[in-house]
Amino acid sequence: QVHVVESGGGLVQPGGSLRLSCAASGSIYILRTMGWYRQTPGKQRELVALIRSSGTTNYADSVKGRFTISRDNAKNAVYLQMNSLRPEDTAVYYCNVDLMEVNGDEYDSWGQGTQVTVSS
Repeated sequence: QVHVVESGGGLVQPGGSLRLSCAASGSIYILRTMGWYRQTPGKQRELVALIRSSGTTNYADSVKGRFTISRDNAKNAVYLQMNSLRPEDTAVYYCNVDLMEVNGDEYDSWGQGTQVTVSS
């Protein structure tokens, strides 16, 4: 079984920065695409950024130039550096990892989410 845990959320003023971290642990054989999503009440979960095993990335238009996704394969971790935060970035941020377990099972796993609040 694989566990995915996010950390780093909190309250920040507009224009500020936060760094989210996500670590996967357990019987991992391969970590493929890792991504960050966010959700606000009454809305669907939306993609913020993803990074493939090759290192290529994709970003939502709303965060391009402000957010940077990175990964550390040795630590089974993915990070989201968020700069120039805006009130509309307020949401619960979720980490998602696409993986293969040692036993060959393939699936994607979600973390429990971390709250990011941008407010003065």
